[in-house]
Amino acid sequence: MHITTEGAVYTCLGIGALLAAALPRLLSRLPVSVPIVFLTAGLMLYLTPLPLPAIDPVADRVWVYHLTELCVTVSLMGAGLAINRPFGARSWASTWRLLGLAMPLTIGATTLAAWALLDWPVSVALLVAAALAPTDPVLAAEVRVGEPSAEKEDEDEVRFALTSEAGLNDGLAFPFVLAALALATAGNSWTGGWAAHWVWSDVLVRITVGVTAGLTIGHLMGRLLFRARAKPLRLAEQGEGFVALAATFLAYGLTEALHGYGFLAVFVTACALRRTEHSHGYQRVMHAFVEQIERLLMALLLFGVGAYVASGGLAELTWRGATVSMLLLLLIRPCSGWLAQLRGPGGRNERAAIAFFGIRGIGSIFYLAYAFKERDFGAYEQEMWAVVAFTILISAVLHGVAAAPLTSSLDRYSARAP
Repeated sequence: MHITTEGAVYTCLGIGALLAAALPRLLSRLPVSVPIVFLTAGLMLYLTPLPLPAIDPVADRVWVYHLTELCVTVSLMGAGLAINRPFGARSWASTWRLLGLAMPLTIGATTLAAWALLDWPVSVALLVAAALAPTDPVLAAEVRVGEPSAEKEDEDEVRFALTSEAGLNDGLAFPFVLAALALATAGNSWTGGWAAHWVWSDVLVRITVGVTAGLTIGHLMGRLLFRARAKPLRLAEQGEGFVALAATFLAYGLTEALHGYGFLAVFVTACALRRTEHSHGYQRVMHAFVEQIERLLMALLLFGVGAYVASGGLAELTWRGATVSMLLLLLIRPCSGWLAQLRGPGGRNERAAIAFFGIRGIGSIFYLAYAFKERDFGAYEQEMWAVVAFTILISAVLHGVAAAPLTSSLDRYSARAP
């Protein structure tokens, strides 16, 4: 019997959607995460003789860029809607430490490691370091805060810090990606005036536009959904969860049109929307709908990563590239995260867990696809993809296996603590 490519693809999509719905509960008490399952499924299926389409992110960079873009934006909305803790300088102290200290330290150390070990130009090393710097909001689902609740202080420090970090650092890694592109255009020269333009335009202006647009759209959407004078416009009373997608796309699209950081705007929009009616049950409806979309997109993309690896995606990976990945996951991020939290909130065990769970994932694929869409990196592209794919693979396994036992241990520790 001849199996067509179309039939094989739709069969895989159906099985994948079914698994995406069932696996989170089936694996909740096991040291195996949902990402591991889909990575393994993609790997195993592409080692069979089934007529499945080829996966090549270098050749198909445009659709890889848009699919990862969609997945990250949806995930950021879900993360923002789930956070119960009110915004503040002190209450979000862990977040500011991770963003202001841990992320720059991670990017700097990873750039140095890639430059020294792989003999890459500084721009190439910086691009990979920036792409791998953010804690991923998609693959961090196992250690994120849960669904919205009426309480304002029911989140443990580990889950809150990782969720808020993942929500904001995807947008704040963008300036470093743009710096790598500008440096490559300048021939890896630090002269020429591009640095001053980068600081003003790509750091100050675009971040300000992203935050301002997010706050404005979140506030206006909140007034519309919960407090509109016309009853048909008070959509919170109708329980339509897909309205969360409207907020996501509006925030991202309008901010990008204004040349701000759309990822940053989406997360800020979600937080502002949550603050409008903190305890309203509609917050759970929107969060649940967004979470389902995110889970489906995550399954599809991780299946693709597994398929890419099975199709020879790691052929360009050398022991030096693998060393850069392992240094990032086992030394650079844990040390940077720990140093950033010295004398910070939370106990020693909590700070260690936050430092360890620097999960790499879909956001890294997006940034690399974005950079390759903007500029040709020639002979380095295949090796860069190999290093990023290997890092995601190891992160998914390492952090996925550790997530359930470590978070359970922390929960028991918190229950015993006074």
